[in-house]
Amino acid sequence: MSNRRDAVHAILRQSEGFRSAQDVYAEMRAEGAKIGLTTVYRALQALADIGHVDMLRTDDGESVYRACASGHHHHHLVCRTCGRTVEVAGPAVERWAETVGSEHGFTEITHTVEVFGTCASCSEALKMAGASSSF
Repeated sequence: MSNRRDAVHAILRQSEGFRSAQDVYAEMRAEGAKIGLTTVYRALQALADIGHVDMLRTDDGESVYRACASGHHHHHLVCRTCGRTVEVAGPAVERWAETVGSEHGFTEITHTVEVFGTCASCSEALKMAGASSSF
């Protein structure tokens, strides 16, 4: 990997959740790195292409990235409130994708599945906030 790609990857490995290219760029610039936003985008895409980072699109269409926690194919549960992400296996999804693809004559099937919701911690915090404001 290139030095810049390594630096971008290092930022993501230190991060808890998904980060936008702009977030990564801003952090690198704040740390004194002389890097352009286009270079950050290219590094993120290259890291995604080789499987070192996960990329997903948010509800508003923005691409966000995080370092992969596992080296195998997986899906994500993502909290809409705090961004907490859990990698999950989806054997039923894998079988379904293969079946649907072959039923329609497709080969070399790939897919991406991201499930968005509210994590238990945020759900509890929202309940507590609602309970305290109802008095």
